[in-house]
Amino acid sequence: MTEGIGHVIHDSEKNSLKGRNRFHRFRLFFSNLFPPVFFGSLIIGIWYLVSYAILDESRRFLLQPPHKVLTNGFLDWSGRDGMSEMLQSLWSSTKVAGIGLFFAILVGFLLAVIMSQAASVEKALFPYLVTLQAIPILAVVPLIMFWWGSGQTSRVVVCILISLFPIIVNTLFGLQSAEKDMHALFTLHNANRFVRLRKLMIPAALPAIFAGLRISAGLSVIGAIVGDFFFGKGEVGLGQLIKRFSSELQGEELLTAVILSSALGVAVFLLFTWIQNKAIGNWSERADLIS
Repeated sequence: MTEGIGHVIHDSEKNSLKGRNRFHRFRLFFSNLFPPVFFGSLIIGIWYLVSYAILDESRRFLLQPPHKVLTNGFLDWSGRDGMSEMLQSLWSSTKVAGIGLFFAILVGFLLAVIMSQAASVEKALFPYLVTLQAIPILAVVPLIMFWWGSGQTSRVVVCILISLFPIIVNTLFGLQSAEKDMHALFTLHNANRFVRLRKLMIPAALPAIFAGLRISAGLSVIGAIVGDFFFGKGEVGLGQLIKRFSSELQGEELLTAVILSSALGVAVFLLFTWIQNKAIGNWSERADLIS
């Protein structure tokens, strides 16, 4: 009899705990979802206000209301400026950004590792890397065109130049952030540079590396769009469409292309955030528990 009552109480406690967990998850989901939804609704409301209350009908082409952008931009799949062409351009810009980001990661990680292993190399290279970052990309566009032409190669070069610096800086910072006590432990075990780099410095640098990757991923998309404005040969990218829609005063199509460009940047940022959570999420949680 007592055992049966105990089972009932235990089941009741389990159900109560499940209910509390379900409510907590719902509250957490709502608290995370409500602010961006509210802010997005506010932006759309202001958009409508500007389109209908501030701009008169003769100037409304400057900022068409959201529903017209939806119908004449996203839902229009026919014609020269339809959604099908925009998706092809989106894919072209995605490829350029991806290739540029790949080479930026390759070069940036290699330089950061070399600089972390030799202070003299860091002192020699870092001022020039800062100078490269400080030069406006528009100032080197003529040189890029002179050396690589006006095709997709030049667009990739722009992506590399824009996205390289955050990878180097964050990776170098992460590699140099390993604790001195851990370095002393590796020295005690006579670990060579390669073992120290592979088993201590790179794992310690992963959070900083992924922070740099997320920044550079968005910058590579910006580089692809900017490159489209100046290098017109090859596949048509989103930047070329934006330039054309702007010159032809096609407001709905222009806003659609801009939104697609923004969505691409957000997508690559979220992709690297997901990769980071999969790669180091559990490790970070365990480290927090230990500390």
